[in-house]
Amino acid sequence: MSFARDASRAIRSTLVLWVITAIIYPFAMIVFGQILFPFQANGSLITNAEGNVVGSALIGQPFTTERYFNSRPSTTNYSTADPKKDEAGVLKTGVSGASNLAPSNPALLERIQGKNDPDPKKQIEGDLNRLKGAGVQPTADLVYTSGSSLDPHITPEAARAQIARVAKARGLQPNQLETLISQNTDGRFLGIFGEPGVNILKLNLALDALKRAG
Repeated sequence: MSFARDASRAIRSTLVLWVITAIIYPFAMIVFGQILFPFQANGSLITNAEGNVVGSALIGQPFTTERYFNSRPSTTNYSTADPKKDEAGVLKTGVSGASNLAPSNPALLERIQGKNDPDPKKQIEGDLNRLKGAGVQPTADLVYTSGSSLDPHITPEAARAQIARVAKARGLQPNQLETLISQNTDGRFLGIFGEPGVNILKLNLALDALKRAG
């Protein structure tokens, strides 16, 4: 009789805890998030001037042309990897992460420093030469990939290093771009954790808006 009573209590306790933790708590968090933090709860989505969603403030996108501030290199090509060139199967697995290549790894050195080869088809320019050729002083975050490979930020120094190139390509004044960088720089979390960073997607959208306004 005692065993049956204890078993009944255990079953009832399990059911009550299951309802609280698996149903009530998750739905309460959904309601809480939608009411107080709707932007963050729905993925921190960013829209363009036409109101179309163009990305998330939390996930980087590749920008490589001279008319835009370039983003940080990525081992996963962010969210726009070419399915026809997905040798690592990134799009199939959705994996993010660093390359884990050592500083002496030939593949890393080749990507950064380039490769000279008698066969023009096998020559690789390298990120350092590409940046210097565009008039950009290389910084660490314009050369090395992030730990997640989805980093949406670069340092303010990396953004300022690109001002001359973007200003020339768009016919803008450098001080206009300085202002945009300051406006799109996220400060330290709670004022003490981490370092300031410039959200590249927000910065480039503001850049397009500035051109239209002009």
